[in-house]
Parts: sequence; C-alpha cells; structure tokens
Amino acid sequence: MNWIDQLAGLTWEDVEHYLNRYEALGPLPGILAPFIESLIPVLPLIAIIIANVNAYGLWEGALWSWIGVVSGAVCVFLFFRRFGVRFRNFIERKYPKAGTFIGWLEQHGFTPIFVLACFPFTPSAFVNIVAGISKLPRRVFLIATASGKAVMILIVSVAGHDLGNLIKQPWKMVAILLVFALIWYAGRRLESRYTK
Repeated sequence: MNWIDQLAGLTWEDVEHYLNRYEALGPLPGILAPFIESLIPVLPLIAIIIANVNAYGLWEGALWSWIGVVSGAVCVFLFFRRFGVRFRNFIERKYPKAGTFIGWLEQHGFTPIFVLACFPFTPSAFVNIVAGISKLPRRVFLIATASGKAVMILIVSVAGHDLGNLIKQPWKMVAILLVFALIWYAGRRLESRYTK
C-alpha cells in the first residue's frame, strides 16, 4: 500500500490519535490538519473535522477546522491566481467546455462557490483551482468559501461530536440529512442552469 492509500484510509480515530499526540502544540495541529487536506485532497476532511471536535470540543474544534480549511483554500486559490494563466490557456484549448464553465463561474461567482463549499463531498481542490484561474474577484471567493465552509464544518461537527447520541436521537440524523439534501438540491439546480 503506498502513502496516498494510507492517507486516504485514515479514520477519525487515527487523526484524533495524532492530534492528542501533539496536544502540547495547542490548536496548531487542529489547524494544520485541515490546511494540509486543502493541499493534499486525498486526506479525509470529514475524519479530520470529527477528530478536531472530539479532541478540542465542539466549538473550538469546529473553529480550528474552519481556520485550516479556509486558509488552505485561499492558499491554493492565490497560487493558481498568480501562476495559473498558462494553465487556464492549456485547459481551455484542450477542453473547450471547461472554458465555458470558467466563464459561467466568473458570471455567477458567489452562489456556486458557496453551494459547493457547503457540501462536504465536493472536490474542493478542483473548485479552488478553477476559481484561481478564473477572473473571479478575490473578495467574492473568500466570502463565499468562508461562509460555505462554515456551514459544512458546523454540520459535520455537530454530527460527529457525539456519534453515540446521534444514534440514540435519530431526529438529529434526519435533520442533518435534510440539510445535506437541500444543499444537494441547490447544487443540482445550479448544475442544470449551467448545462443549459
């Protein structure tokens, strides 16, 4: 098994073990883990968030996760904003529909970034790269990503903070699933608008 498979196979217990091992560093491991996930997207973000809330507590763990995720997303965005012009030209030549998508993202900036950031299974690295090579204003990207990731991290944190209680009170699970369904529905509406 190579290192990519090992990273992708980490569970929240594995991540929590590492967080506890380096607890003397304070919140730094809780911020660095989701930050690194933004750069290496094979890492399991949901497991990292659940480990953070179990290691640091619900609100503190959610805050460290949010800071790490948003910081990592902004770094990827700024890297591709600075060095991605040739990459964009290559993508638009090789995949003409990608150019259409990038143009659509530039026109509708906030909403698609926000909705995609709300959903925990969205390939965030892809969204950050595409936003970086587009002409989307930095401020719009930052606000949409920060608010969307806040929603996603809050939902995952509440769900993962007390897994035993979640099983005992199934209405919480139903509420979480309903929120995810609404986000998914909004994403599908955006996608159907794009494909038209």
